[in-house]
Amino acid sequence: MNPTLLDGLRVVELSAYVATPLCGLTLAQLGADVVRVEPLGGAADRTRWPLSDSGTSLYWSGLNKGKRAIAVDLESEADRRRVADLIVDGDPCVVVTNTSRHADLGYEALSARRPDLIHVLLDGRADGGAAVDYTVQAATGFPLLTGTGTEPVNHVVPAWDVCAGLYLAVGLLAAERHRQVTREGRSIRVALEDVALATAGNLGYLAEAQLTDHERTKSGNEIYGTYGDDFETADGVRVMLVLLTERHWQKMLAATGLADAFAGLSEALGISFATESDRYRHRDVISPLLARWFRQTPYAEVAETLTRHRILWERYRSFAELGRDGGAALRELALFGKVDQPGAGAHWAPKSPVQVDGARLDPRPAPGVGQHNDEVLGR
Repeated sequence: MNPTLLDGLRVVELSAYVATPLCGLTLAQLGADVVRVEPLGGAADRTRWPLSDSGTSLYWSGLNKGKRAIAVDLESEADRRRVADLIVDGDPCVVVTNTSRHADLGYEALSARRPDLIHVLLDGRADGGAAVDYTVQAATGFPLLTGTGTEPVNHVVPAWDVCAGLYLAVGLLAAERHRQVTREGRSIRVALEDVALATAGNLGYLAEAQLTDHERTKSGNEIYGTYGDDFETADGVRVMLVLLTERHWQKMLAATGLADAFAGLSEALGISFATESDRYRHRDVISPLLARWFRQTPYAEVAETLTRHRILWERYRSFAELGRDGGAALRELALFGKVDQPGAGAHWAPKSPVQVDGARLDPRPAPGVGQHNDEVLGR
């Protein structure tokens, strides 16, 4: 099966860092021809950590796999004109960018030359103000609930960049469908801060703050409103356990042999463990008994028992463990394919998480600075 659903779609990407490159990567992994436009010498994010031993940015390489790259002087009106010509000439094109610095590469100027243009822009804030994932995190409330200490903790995953990149791709593809039907272009804008606040609202966090007097506090690895926590086995392996439903609860009781113990506690304390809310309210009673079972049980037995009872669990693994022995754990997964990245070396890199008729494109190396200038611009 050929998973190139976007074959024939040309995307010109003027971007940096996470969200917009991720949008382009998402499209490239589905068959779009994505051309990354950089300043002479390469974009600022080409040096961002993590780096290979040779100094090649593994971050940049990961987000730009399978794209073509051109390097131009974006301060030169003549070079910007060449980029504009690339956008408006030939097949219908899409622009993905996170900058409105150059008006001649903006939607109004380009659509005046090409009315069916789709232009996708990432803003920091909806009012045009500057923001990045880590500043947006600070404004959402989530860092005040993350971790266990008293200080706010920004998440190591740039979640709002990731979400924004995928929202950009969704908006772009919606506009492309509209263009297929009407032959009309569209301007699509997504603000990073809007993505974060929309998510906080969609998950009920903001409604809770408006409609109740309940003030959320940090809970570590406990899962708010349901039962979940981490435990250590007899041989020192830490695992995460999640019990969402009554069925999960009953399976846990059967797996651990604690049914009678919890029945006795329920009767003695006059409490119930029947509902998700009950189990969250009484987690201070549940966790000590479960912790005792885990402490007395070696990891191999924990793994076999919980898996056999189809309980939601997983052990904690480090990036180092996932990459050990040449990525042995990764090469067993259909998501990963071998790629030989110049400047970094051969390693296992992800394909698209999206399967098309059970297939995905193999990963391709990220391009060098200006690698496709001759091919794309004729020089």
